[in-house]
Amino acid sequence: QVQLVESGGGLVQTGGSLRLSCAVTGRPLSSYAMGWFRQAPGKEREFVAAIIWRDGSTVYADSVKGRFTISRDNAKNTVYLQMNSLKPEDTAVYYCAAARGLAVRSRAYDYWGQGTQVTVSS
Repeated sequence: QVQLVESGGGLVQTGGSLRLSCAVTGRPLSSYAMGWFRQAPGKEREFVAAIIWRDGSTVYADSVKGRFTISRDNAKNTVYLQMNSLKPEDTAVYYCAAARGLAVRSRAYDYWGQGTQVTVSS
């Protein structure tokens, strides 16, 4: 059974940085793509970034391009989201997910983590 476990969320001031981690346990997902999504209170879940395990190809939402970086460590079965220059509008619960291909729509993702809270204070 595949499990995705996020960590690294917390409270940070505007302009600060956080690094989220998503550990994959169970069977390897080497043929999958891994994505990060976020959901703020009262808003729909939105795509943040995604990466293909095999070749490291990435895609980002325009709102985070240049500030966030997604990466993976194949040996550790872990995906990271480095978030710099954080803004109050980045406040949300961040979710890690796995899909069979690089995708920006949440319905393409088969596996989801439980989420980790990121709060950016002004």
